[in-house]
Amino acid sequence: MSSLPSWIRQHLAALRALLVLTVLLGLAYPLAILAIAQIPGLKDNADGSFVTNAAGQRVGSSLIGQSFTDADGNALPVYFQSRPSAAGDGYDPTSTSASNLGPEDVVDSIDDPATPDEDERGQSLLTQVCARSLAIGEREGVDGSRKYCTASGVGAVLAVHHAGPGFDGAATRVVSVNEACPTTPFLATYQGVAVDCRTPDDDIAAGERILVRGDAPDRPAVPADAVTASGSGLDPHISPAYADLQIPRIARERDLSEAEVRDLVEEHGTGRALGFIGEPNVNVVELNLDLDRATAAP
Repeated sequence: MSSLPSWIRQHLAALRALLVLTVLLGLAYPLAILAIAQIPGLKDNADGSFVTNAAGQRVGSSLIGQSFTDADGNALPVYFQSRPSAAGDGYDPTSTSASNLGPEDVVDSIDDPATPDEDERGQSLLTQVCARSLAIGEREGVDGSRKYCTASGVGAVLAVHHAGPGFDGAATRVVSVNEACPTTPFLATYQGVAVDCRTPDDDIAAGERILVRGDAPDRPAVPADAVTASGSGLDPHISPAYADLQIPRIARERDLSEAEVRDLVEEHGTGRALGFIGEPNVNVVELNLDLDRATAAP
């Protein structure tokens, strides 16, 4: 070996290191971790925490949420509903993501008649929250109104144009930015000026943005997690408050007493980790599977 050129010795040393590291890190280490993962108590989580239905068929994971809707996206009334998801078409583990919309996203995009082949409509985060809250309120028989939302379920936002430079002087024109014409605006007048519906030609950015609080209660009947997606878009949990809101509907649709449904909810609820980390929650995937086991599957 000593008679070999130095560059060959260097390559052979590198090859030996590659082989040793491949065996250690590419084979021995993964196999050791796999063996540890099969220890009772760890095996279920390592294998994916799969869940099965009443027929014993694997139908998902307790760690990944699901949408309990029909082919048109309408909520199935016999199931507890999950929180919204921005992951792909909803709870897609290959597209886990948040919506990336923030609290200042309050202006919708409207369609321009000049480009009939293009759908330019887009809901702001505020309108998404308003629309979801209204729909949930109607489904659960509670007041779905929220602050800064119109009665029709869009963001209550005005663009107020002033006589002076910037936002100085009296208001000269007011536009309801999330109500495209010919919709009748949620307010008739603002500061004595008639409120107009929005047209594609309106320069919304030139007006002072005003959010109108409305007369909704300070504490909405529909919880926040019912109208906002989680950061991953895969969260299988809802808050106890959202679960409680749905209990009367589930009991009615399943022909169960509310006490029976509440017992199932409590079985699938968890408290704060170590008593102080995080928030209490209810696993909707497991809860709905137990509902199917407790009653005839719809």
